[in-house]
Amino acid sequence: MIKLIACDIDGTLLHGGAREIDPVIFREIRRLREKGILFCPASGRQYTSLRRLFAPVADELLYLCENGALLFGPGTPGPLLAKTAIEPDLAGALWEEIRRRSDCEVLASGEDMSYVCPADGGRVGPAVRAIGNHCTEVDRWEDIPEDVVKLSAYCIPAAQPVAEEMAPRWKDRFSVAVAGEQWVDFTVADKGTGVRLLCRTLGVELSEVMAFGDNYNDIPMLTAVGVPYLMENAAEALKARFPRRCRRVEEVLAVL
Repeated sequence: MIKLIACDIDGTLLHGGAREIDPVIFREIRRLREKGILFCPASGRQYTSLRRLFAPVADELLYLCENGALLFGPGTPGPLLAKTAIEPDLAGALWEEIRRRSDCEVLASGEDMSYVCPADGGRVGPAVRAIGNHCTEVDRWEDIPEDVVKLSAYCIPAAQPVAEEMAPRWKDRFSVAVAGEQWVDFTVADKGTGVRLLCRTLGVELSEVMAFGDNYNDIPMLTAVGVPYLMENAAEALKARFPRRCRRVEEVLAVL
């Protein structure tokens, strides 16, 4: 029996540049909750960004944020259930390497704040504000006043070449994942870590979890759960690994 649904956002619930979730998803979330099935957005996005996306049902959800580094429970605001921070010296070294690249800008994620360096060109700040993040500017790594849970390279023009170059140097210390056309994310957690922690907190077995995803940062989550679904728009390299497919999440939810 399915007790929990973990669902990626960009490329999974949001398609073709869409910025708002189809209201049918909110109806399905309410219907499933009446049947005792919980819904959890599972995203590289910030908590605030996810709450805004799911505003009609925001207080009813669990949240797996920043690729699994932060977990929040239901409520206004929901309680912080788990946090996996990056060791400061390690995070600072990666921040400086990304900053030195001519093809990237750097983003650091705290508990509910994005930190950007305006001297880097000023493109990453508008990009994260556009998806509803709390965002502020800092001049130096040392100016960030809290633990960092994720570092991201905003890549110009594309993420994949940057990931292929940087991953061999950092993969032993970070989970490195392409998280969109222009994003490479570095965390010490991943969506698989997050969904395991969430299941432990809720007393739910991984076999009782259904998950939806479309990109490389979804692989740990899809591998961990009992019922993984890959979106039909996913990269061809992923399709051989996950035989369950769908075009729209709501079509699968409707049959539960």
